[in-house]
Amino acid sequence: MALDGLTLHFIKEEIAAAAVGCRVEKVHQPSREELVLVLRGRNGAHKLLISARANSPKIHFTAFPPENPAKPPMLCMLLRKHLTSALLTAVRQEGLERVLFLDFDATNEIGEPVKFTLCTEIMAQYSNIILINEQGNILDAVKRVDSETSSLRQILPGMLYKLPPKQNKPDLFDTTGAEIARNAAEAENKAVSAAILSNVQGLSPIVCREIVSRSIGEDKRTEFLNDEEIFKIGEETEKLKTVEPYPCAVIDQSGKPLDFSFMNITQYGDNAKIKPFDSFSELLDDFYFEKDRLERTKQNSSELQKLVANLIQRTARKLDVQRKELELCADREQLKINAELIAANLYQLQKGAPFYEVYNYYTNENIRINANPALTPNENSQKYYKEYRKAKTAEQMLTTLIANGEEELTYLDTVADALSRAETTAQIAEIKQELSHTGYIKNKLKPGTKAPKPLAPMEYESSDGFTILVGRNNEQNDRLSLKTASKGDIWLHTQKFPGSHTVIVTEGREVPEETLIEAAIIAAYHSRARQSSGVPVDYTQVRNLKKPQGAKPGKVIYHVYNTLYVTPDRDLVNKLAK
Repeated sequence: MALDGLTLHFIKEEIAAAAVGCRVEKVHQPSREELVLVLRGRNGAHKLLISARANSPKIHFTAFPPENPAKPPMLCMLLRKHLTSALLTAVRQEGLERVLFLDFDATNEIGEPVKFTLCTEIMAQYSNIILINEQGNILDAVKRVDSETSSLRQILPGMLYKLPPKQNKPDLFDTTGAEIARNAAEAENKAVSAAILSNVQGLSPIVCREIVSRSIGEDKRTEFLNDEEIFKIGEETEKLKTVEPYPCAVIDQSGKPLDFSFMNITQYGDNAKIKPFDSFSELLDDFYFEKDRLERTKQNSSELQKLVANLIQRTARKLDVQRKELELCADREQLKINAELIAANLYQLQKGAPFYEVYNYYTNENIRINANPALTPNENSQKYYKEYRKAKTAEQMLTTLIANGEEELTYLDTVADALSRAETTAQIAEIKQELSHTGYIKNKLKPGTKAPKPLAPMEYESSDGFTILVGRNNEQNDRLSLKTASKGDIWLHTQKFPGSHTVIVTEGREVPEETLIEAAIIAAYHSRARQSSGVPVDYTQVRNLKKPQGAKPGKVIYHVYNTLYVTPDRDLVNKLAK
């Protein structure tokens, strides 16, 4: 899943064709390692997303810009100062290095023309976004690097910008395919694809494997290559210099993305599918959508997620202890029998015996009952009666406590699921407020601060024109299902998976099968089963729902229902979203 130099070359061409000549209208910094530049020109506005995240560094136009924080960070303010209204004049790349330069013409505070360059370095955990002035000095960076972090290259305000150390391998366009193949063949104890990767700059592992697949089929060891195979590898490598860009993703049979490339991938055969895109920006938007969403949610709600995880662990541990205690109560009837048998044989039992041999008239056999030698037989009988009553009371209490604990664990599981799917700070704030209402946290508003207005449910429109509403959290689920929805509306929810309440607004109309299936897919997508297939989704009329007295938010029961089995489809969900 590496964004290689050749893919970056095509992205550079894509950005240059659409945005050179555009001016920077807005600058946003949604998170510590992400920037969004809103560029506007004659052809409208473009949102350019630049990420320096270790697991998803990239630069491309986006149709799904992340939510911005209420207060912009200092770096964002600096970028706004220098780049707002600046004209994008060029997009540059040094060879096939994974470094992209955006050149801007701007004016300073006194109206004099100045130039700035925004440098995007895409190098896994060393990725960075750096603002440079026309003298080549660093003004600031998303990640500042001092001498303690790196002895090779520091990135600090005021320092002269230097390119990252170059890799010790030739550029694809500066050497021939034959030379690359010969150098790869000389590598010892390596698979051919790995040898190609280490002998050319600008290609990712999937492209190197594709070269081998198309040329010789098997990714054998280099020592087993013959001259004809080396020639074929060279020919296939040379073709990359004139390849027509074909942005595509490799997905498995369940639709999960595995990798992406700038060329058609054939190496997986029938084990994977190829999903083409109209542009590299659409490809990266689609490929990283779920990963970026989870990363942002984790970053924005880390404290709340940790709190909920601790609550779940604590509740689960308490349940384990209670279940073990309940197991100990399983022999309570034997305690009662022991007490009865001792009482029935008082006339023949003596104090000081460590056990009593008595006849068990329940089983018609003699049994041995342990006794306390310091107590009389009557006292031992009373002791067993006392232990029986204690075990009986404990069983009744533990049964209730375990049922309550299991319900609490189920509720916390739904909170964790809603939190994992929250995409904005407002949604996270509502979940925090819900935990406050249910007594898990203290979340007092500051004096003079009004409680935020509840968010509206997510809204979709089916292919048949029916409105479909989806709750964002448990309290919103309650409002949607028990107050907003009409009795004749159709209610849907994943079976045995935590997820959002989903309602088809019928307005008295008969719901077509296609709308029902689309709503089920939406319900499955907004649940923990988002990455699964064949997800069971129950549906029933809202009139069949009941809220148990004292139940946690989001808890409803129903007995009349039907079930559909669907596979979540993000493309369909996005298409139907209002």
